[in-house]
Amino acid sequence: MKFTSIELEQVAGFKKQWPGEDLPEIALVGRSNVGKSSFINSFLGRKKLAKTSSKPGKTRTINFYRINDKFRLVDLPGYGYAKVSKAEKDKWDKLINEYLHQRESLREVFLIVDIRHEPTTLDCQMYKWIRESGFTGFVIATKFDKIKKSQIQKNIKAIMKKLEIDDEGLIFAYSSETKHNKDVLEEQVDVIVKA
Repeated sequence: MKFTSIELEQVAGFKKQWPGEDLPEIALVGRSNVGKSSFINSFLGRKKLAKTSSKPGKTRTINFYRINDKFRLVDLPGYGYAKVSKAEKDKWDKLINEYLHQRESLREVFLIVDIRHEPTTLDCQMYKWIRESGFTGFVIATKFDKIKKSQIQKNIKAIMKKLEIDDEGLIFAYSSETKHNKDVLEEQVDVIVKA
């Protein structure tokens, strides 16, 4: 699927701001500063669609991107490190949980991790929830271009072990710079949206 029409349809800080459930949705989850915004910009081919920052916690809302009028890519706030108050963190947690548990049009959840590092405890908890909730358990391992070729397989195996994944086909090594595996991911998205 080639992305021809892309718009940031809705920025939601509260459930009542969510758009209608007229399209299938694919959500992206991951810890703060893992590179979700860079992935979105690269994958959708738009330089400044999602705001990127070197400071964790840039995305504080649920951002709904409407693609080709066929589906939505949904960017959830990062979990983990962000330097914000406990009240703000609790608000994000509530927002993420509400969306993941109550959204009928949610078809798939992709966990985004950094290929250079082992998944965190929070990543493991999130992945466990993804699998237990009946989703496939796709993982996008970003920053593929930042490691040596000789490290790739070793790092993918470490991610699989930590997240208890048996099928290597569930992991997509991705580079926002070179767009490595963009075509494979586009095909996967196509399959999910048409299902």
